[in-house]
Amino acid sequence: MFPALETQLKLPDPYEDFMYRHLQYYGYFKAQRGSLPNSATHQHIQKNNPRYLLNGSLGEKDDLIPDTLQKENLFPVSLSFSVRQDSHMLSSPRLRSRQLLYDELDEVNPRLREPRELFSILSTKRPLQGPRWPTECEVIKENIHHIEWAPPQPEYLYQPTGNEKLPEIVGEKKGTVVYQLDSVPTEGSYFTSSRVGGKRGIIKQLAVTLQGPEDNTLLFESRFESGNLQKAVRVDTYEYELTLRTDLYTNKHTQWFYFRVQNTRKDTTYRFTIVNLLKPKSLYTVGMKPLLYSQFDAVTRNIGWRREGNEIKYYKNNTDDGQQPFYCLTWTIQFPYDQDTCFFAHFYPYTYTDLQCYLLSVANNPIQSQFCKLRTLCRSLAGNTVYLLTITNPSQTPQEAAAKKAVVLSARVHPGESNGSWVMKGFLDFILSNSPDAQLLRDIFVFKVLPMLNPDGVIVGNYRCSLAGRDLNRRYKTILKESFPCIWYTRNMIKRLREEREVLLYCDFHGHSRKNNIFLYGCNNKNHKYWLHERVFPLMLSKNAPDKFSFHSCNFKVQKCKEGTGRVVMWRMGILNSYTMESTFGGSTLGSKKGTHFTTEDLKSLGYHVCDTLLDLCDPDQTKFTQCLAELKELLRQKIHKKFNKLGQDKDLEGSWSGISLSDIESSTSGSDILSQKKKKSLQTRKQRNEQFSFHSILLERAGFASHLQKQPTFFKNQKSSSLPVKNENLRLNGHSLPQGDKYYMHWARKH
Repeated sequence: MFPALETQLKLPDPYEDFMYRHLQYYGYFKAQRGSLPNSATHQHIQKNNPRYLLNGSLGEKDDLIPDTLQKENLFPVSLSFSVRQDSHMLSSPRLRSRQLLYDELDEVNPRLREPRELFSILSTKRPLQGPRWPTECEVIKENIHHIEWAPPQPEYLYQPTGNEKLPEIVGEKKGTVVYQLDSVPTEGSYFTSSRVGGKRGIIKQLAVTLQGPEDNTLLFESRFESGNLQKAVRVDTYEYELTLRTDLYTNKHTQWFYFRVQNTRKDTTYRFTIVNLLKPKSLYTVGMKPLLYSQFDAVTRNIGWRREGNEIKYYKNNTDDGQQPFYCLTWTIQFPYDQDTCFFAHFYPYTYTDLQCYLLSVANNPIQSQFCKLRTLCRSLAGNTVYLLTITNPSQTPQEAAAKKAVVLSARVHPGESNGSWVMKGFLDFILSNSPDAQLLRDIFVFKVLPMLNPDGVIVGNYRCSLAGRDLNRRYKTILKESFPCIWYTRNMIKRLREEREVLLYCDFHGHSRKNNIFLYGCNNKNHKYWLHERVFPLMLSKNAPDKFSFHSCNFKVQKCKEGTGRVVMWRMGILNSYTMESTFGGSTLGSKKGTHFTTEDLKSLGYHVCDTLLDLCDPDQTKFTQCLAELKELLRQKIHKKFNKLGQDKDLEGSWSGISLSDIESSTSGSDILSQKKKKSLQTRKQRNEQFSFHSILLERAGFASHLQKQPTFFKNQKSSSLPVKNENLRLNGHSLPQGDKYYMHWARKH
């Protein structure tokens, strides 16, 4: 009816108006101040490219759109999830996206800019977000911090005398409880919520109240990051029984300990006994000492953690309540000062806050932040950040960037294995340095680094589990993203990475409580083209760190119980060099460091040796690689020869011995080589002995030995053929033709 009035008003589309206001509020788009392009150009852009973006940068609030548009709301915005390169749009300076970068000639060949606010999660402009705890956990407000220090002299392992005392466990009935956590979530309960600082309300005083200056009762505390102590019972004037807290929401995994004592007395012998350890074997039986930290020494003499303790004994708990057996660790110690604050720990602590402070220094370093990009991989169950670092030098061309291979490193999937964090810190210190080797590594590799996979477990002082009450290193095949987000996102990230480029190496850093030295667990390669190649990296590493790394402790057997580990899952995903690195809680039995404990400097040096070995592995001159392969074949030949000697054979290994299955030669990856005792062999029936004898005969034949055993038992010769089922069907095993009956014996031998 009033066409002139309709033309003047020209109301915008309601949807476009809503989207415009929405995007303006969240700062996704940003127009230039000044006049709009003329209507002809504007109409041409809309006609030829209806889904164009005005801008993709995060601009300041006062620079979002021209003032005239703020008042009139007449500028339509079309939303798109892809950027189309329209020549008219790109040529217009007013509509050019700030998310695109151009070369000097300003040609239409843009590339995406790095996201703004790249390091906003860690910034000096605001304090670090505190760790998030389950709401059941009380947390003291004190900030616990320890200095880094390397002892100037080697710290030797304790030499047992045989006269160590085994204290009888008396418990609360004859002793006095001087410290006890009120409520600890155990098996049957589950994680529900978290907050920074843990439980709300006033923090209770759990330690006893001293009756005066003459009261020499020790004051215990463990309600701080990574702390673990459930209860302390005073059973004598200077003797205490300690109970460790199990992993939250479980009833097991007591190994890691870390707690504080105050009100010490100088030159007095104290005895501490942990009464509820679960592992029957421990490095404490072969000389490992606990760690002690004196606050007074740290402040006055700049001395940090050191190995201390005498009369160290690891033994079985004599109390039998019908449940799982417990083991005890006892030691004596003399504190260096009166009224000191001291800490005890199973190993050098490395907390979530320690990691955040380290990453903050990297993020605020103007040089390192150019080639180390910090991202959030995901949030843990409690809402703590799982950090992902991408470390590589900027590439000159897209072809150069695409040619780079990837290396994936991770640590602390088991929270009580702080050894992994110290190896990771050594690796990061070197790869982020200005060393020529570090620069070369950044030129040829893309490093994806996950320095702490289980921050929740690290924060609460767990030894092995997450807040889901499960071992995350058995969950790499999981589809439960909500229950195991850290693992699900890690595996997904590596899957995407493999679609982009070759992943040369995957290594997960762990700690080991029953073996000395440092070693790797890998996976036997079944592809004959790359036979023994997975063993080259560990052998090279042993040559670069001969006094720390033991190749003979490495194992490459893939057991069924380890199918859910990161090492095996990544190997089955197609990563040939897929490893678990195990660093001892104790020390070395090798070279110049034999009989001494490892320090943090020793573990950090291994991080450097990982980098050095990577360069050896990828050296264009393949001399080292070829020499290592030849050495591996000789070592394997000797191992097979030793295996046959145990069967009463003394043969020269000739022919196709390489066809023997390596899994039949490897031992289990569990247990201890230094602590293993010869188990009493169970008696076998005649049928079992015959079947076992037949199996080893088949191995000899497949290895190229046509001759029979020197002395065949008469009972085997007289055995009826019906007891040895053989079919005409042929199978393939390691490149050899194998009858069905042989398959039966292979299966039987592995089972028994």
